[in-house]
Amino acid sequence: MSTLLETLQSEEPFVAAELRPPRAELASAAGMDAWIDTYHAVRSLTLQGTSVFLTDSAVGVPEEDNLRHLTANIGDDAARDRIVPILTSKHPLEYCLSYADRARQHGFQSLVVLGGDRRIGTPRSVEHAWQLRQAIRRTGSDLVLGGWANPHRSAERQVEYLCDPRFTGEYYLTQIVSHHHVGPVARFLEVADARGVTMPGIFGVFYYRSANPKTLSLLADFITVPAGELTREFAEGTPAEEVCARTLRALKALGVRRFYISNLPLVGTARTLARIRGLAGI
Repeated sequence: MSTLLETLQSEEPFVAAELRPPRAELASAAGMDAWIDTYHAVRSLTLQGTSVFLTDSAVGVPEEDNLRHLTANIGDDAARDRIVPILTSKHPLEYCLSYADRARQHGFQSLVVLGGDRRIGTPRSVEHAWQLRQAIRRTGSDLVLGGWANPHRSAERQVEYLCDPRFTGEYYLTQIVSHHHVGPVARFLEVADARGVTMPGIFGVFYYRSANPKTLSLLADFITVPAGELTREFAEGTPAEEVCARTLRALKALGVRRFYISNLPLVGTARTLARIRGLAGI
């Protein structure tokens, strides 16, 4: 059993980082610099025992093949059992199955498999993410697979997905949530508890670096953004780390103990995450 799954099934708090690989359209020099920063961030986090999720076209923009770069450059000392690539179905099915096979061959023990945004970019190769997870299982892969849930949508429907035997996964990540909108999270947890869901869930928290209106508007196409509330917090002089920590504390109060932090800087990543954890009391 993977170190990740063992950790998720324990009672210990879990705080991971979600990093975004460089965009595929970056010029070679800029792309190489971005990958160097990514390597340093992944190594520093994993060597300190922090798990890292690596996105796949997170905001509809093609990203570099994270496996190809990681396996070539990450080094043997990085703990690959703590590095979890994310794969969407917005690739040909043959590529997706090959990707999962490459991940296992190179020592990665887990893979998060998502559908991907239907509205933009390349169409999905399958209608639902569980179909891709099942296809990976049928190849004989023993990768620990993660799925997805969105507390901002119908709690009953989302929990139904998790309880469906076709889900084909051992844990799930959630859409980004905020301390400004904890009601849907509380409802999701209530329904999951009532249905007896024991599958570990890792709740997404965004590290907002500012309340730049253009940035918040762009993000609102992909996640629920409490733009007004964030604008007030930053206008009051609240540091970005404290804004993020407030969400962690609010989720802790609901009984959540597993988190991933998205949008952390690639330079000083471990230090930033440590400050957030300290402010959150984790």
